[in-house]
Amino acid sequence: MIRINLLPSKRVSSSQPSQRWLLAVLAALLLEIVGLFLFYQAKREQLDEQNRTNAQLKSQIDDINKLVADHEEIKKALAVLRAREEAIAKLQAGRTGPTAVLLELSQILSAGKGPSADPDKLAKLRKDNPLAVYNPSWDARRLWLTSYLEGQRTVRIEGLARDGNDVYELAQRLKLSPYFYEVTLLPGKKDADRATKVDLVSFALQLKVRY
Repeated sequence: MIRINLLPSKRVSSSQPSQRWLLAVLAALLLEIVGLFLFYQAKREQLDEQNRTNAQLKSQIDDINKLVADHEEIKKALAVLRAREEAIAKLQAGRTGPTAVLLELSQILSAGKGPSADPDKLAKLRKDNPLAVYNPSWDARRLWLTSYLEGQRTVRIEGLARDGNDVYELAQRLKLSPYFYEVTLLPGKKDADRATKVDLVSFALQLKVRY
């Protein structure tokens, strides 16, 4: 008698779990590949962006280098121009300075005038020490100059005066003037004028000029 078994065999049913495991592995591998691809794309975009930024920076640096390529030459040219300006300024000061100094000296020796000093400074000096200011009523005709020599902004003045008070008055006026400083009275002597037989004081002052 022949028997026919219509039930599925154990071998057929046991193959299904293995197929599912293989599909799961393939799916996981596929997901990993997709993830790696997306990661690569993101990093590639970052690299491209960084390369573009570097290119822009390099372009800016090149432009700056072009601008400062002649920096040393420009500095030398500026130094030459400054030297010329200083030379011109010294020439102008040399032309106008001595003239201003002589005008100031003429004003100091003029009747009823005096040094071009700051009025506020004179007022303070007159209040603190009346002897430190000049005498506005001094007769400038009591003194006259015989020599005025200047070299390297140092001046030597020589002259004659009726007495020592006149020499002191001139020294005070020079000290108060903004054009003169370091006024020093040099040794003098008293002698009689040969023509008029009047006793006079020969004097000398050394001072520096400012212009």
